[in-house]
Amino acid sequence: MAVPPEGTPCWADAMFSDAEGAKRFYGDVLGWTFGKASPEYGNYTQASAEGKAVAAVVPPMPGQEGPAQWCLYFSSPDAAATAAKIRENGGEVLMEPMQVGEFGTMCLAREPSGAVFGVWQAGTHEGFETTGTPGAYCWAEVFTREPEKADAFFSAVFPYTAKQMDDDAVDFRIFNVGDDTVLGRMKMTDDFPPEVPSYINVYFTVDDCDEAVAKATKDGAVLRYGPVTTPFGRFAALTDPQGANFSVIDVTTTEGEMPTTTDV
Repeated sequence: MAVPPEGTPCWADAMFSDAEGAKRFYGDVLGWTFGKASPEYGNYTQASAEGKAVAAVVPPMPGQEGPAQWCLYFSSPDAAATAAKIRENGGEVLMEPMQVGEFGTMCLAREPSGAVFGVWQAGTHEGFETTGTPGAYCWAEVFTREPEKADAFFSAVFPYTAKQMDDDAVDFRIFNVGDDTVLGRMKMTDDFPPEVPSYINVYFTVDDCDEAVAKATKDGAVLRYGPVTTPFGRFAALTDPQGANFSVIDVTTTEGEMPTTTDV
């Protein structure tokens, strides 16, 4: 795949205190296989689905242990310029742009409402080798209690146009790069415990949502929502055994009409 346009989600990884346990879990639930760990890059280990790179897991550096969470990276032609935009628009740069060998340049940041994300300027590693196929990344949503902050930030940092879903029951917005819808934003409701911070939830594609949920819960995950069938697919929200939130979606099983949206 070519380097995706600026602002497009292009990679996902997660830090797990039990990296081997994470490999077993995601290998069972999503069918991932894993390459060799790279000691020179903190034992960063790439995951593949059907032989194509889809994500990575890594153990924490000493002193960096904390709750596991998936980090979504957005494509940038210039990570330093994007880091400057992040600061200018009220975000916080958690890790300054850092070159990762010949693979590319990474940066970690936090948007004003609290969700952590990454920026990736591609070198030899262009990001996901497949999306929307079984085991691969499919979609992501920013969950936040302060949508105004998140909306203004992402639209200023990346070349997004936005549409608001016409639904009084939920506050949901989508962001486009050109004609491609690349990201959602959901206002967190009181269903979320107050201690849960803003975060970006990643969706991975599966052949059968119910089967994936059964495997995940058998392996120690907690089912948070679903499975439910929507116009976009049948999906469920889960928390893996080490505390990282993610969702699984079968995009071939759909129900209902697509919601209407309004340009904003």
